[in-house]
Amino acid sequence: MLSVVSSQIKTIQVGLQKFSKTIQFMGNDIPLVPTIGIFITMNPGYAGRSELPDNLKALFRPVTMVVPGLVMICENMLMSEGFNTAKVLALKMVTLYQLSSE
Repeated sequence: MLSVVSSQIKTIQVGLQKFSKTIQFMGNDIPLVPTIGIFITMNPGYAGRSELPDNLKALFRPVTMVVPGLVMICENMLMSEGFNTAKVLALKMVTLYQLSSE
């Protein structure tokens, strides 16, 4: 299944490199939108998840994501709303939400 997806993505990438207006897929001309984006989200730490095949990995650039700084995000949101004590409030709000999620 993933090898089929890999060949389809490769066809799209080659079409984009050649600035083609269409690509051939199963005997049909399909319009190629040059602003296309294809993303794969992987969470390899979970049980039962498999790795992507190498031929599919080769078509993508890896990007590492991290957990966002919730205190900083909350502080910026509070500051944009005009709170003068945003730093203190942000820490309290994040703590409150973390405790309530547990």
